[in-house]
Amino acid sequence: MLPLTYSPEPAHILAALAEGSLRVVDLTAPLSAETPVLPLPEGMAPIPRFRLEELAHYDERGETSYQNGIHTGEHVGTHFDAPRHWITGRDLEDVGSVPVTRLVAPAVIIDKSPECAADPDFLLEVEDIRAWEREHGPLPEGGWLLYRTGWDARSHDQDLFLNADDAGPHTPGVSPACARWLAEEAPIIGLGVETVGTDAGQAYRFEPGFPCHSYLLGAGKYGITQLQHLGQLPPVGTVLIVAPLKIVGGSGSPARVLALVGAPAHPTNGEI
Repeated sequence: MLPLTYSPEPAHILAALAEGSLRVVDLTAPLSAETPVLPLPEGMAPIPRFRLEELAHYDERGETSYQNGIHTGEHVGTHFDAPRHWITGRDLEDVGSVPVTRLVAPAVIIDKSPECAADPDFLLEVEDIRAWEREHGPLPEGGWLLYRTGWDARSHDQDLFLNADDAGPHTPGVSPACARWLAEEAPIIGLGVETVGTDAGQAYRFEPGFPCHSYLLGAGKYGITQLQHLGQLPPVGTVLIVAPLKIVGGSGSPARVLALVGAPAHPTNGEI
């Protein structure tokens, strides 16, 4: 539900934004040539990095305009995973077919950043979510679970963000059992994370491999990755706005992700 005490008519929402009782938090990472990209295992095509191709800059190519071509993979930066991204969801929605009613939804935040600071391979378990529910109430029907790990603090540096060694990346994620539970039993429509992908860095070793992709996308649910500023959100009471490009046949898309929440006493970085 919207964190408002009155009917959420457009005029009321605009008034709340103007007076500061409702705030917008930008959860989107900057998208540039420096944005970290996940190196995929051998046998999988590499993800192209983001880059701009300058087409005109107030010059002979267009004296009145500045414009660029955009070159990127679908799964770069803060991005949306559609079910068709994975073989388990191959017959389900592409990103251009996702109903707009699913792009604005309630969200809750589970914070495991202390555990992830102590163990970069930390995995969220069903009991962690059950413990959260005992304190905050059930997961939202038709909403998002946003998983705070503190990993966004590393996103300025590819090596820190991927945290890889000879055994591969070491980043927090979700256990296979928890991924299956989120897909088959939890009432949510998707999972949002701060890491480069919805799965843990070592998930290629799991059974099945990459269980968040396999289970959630196979169940027609969604993923959002490389979120930032989740620490500014309360455990409950957030409305999430997810805006991927409407790419016909696309498996995913870079996205602008915004959160609507009640205003804190003092503004913090990332707020509008």
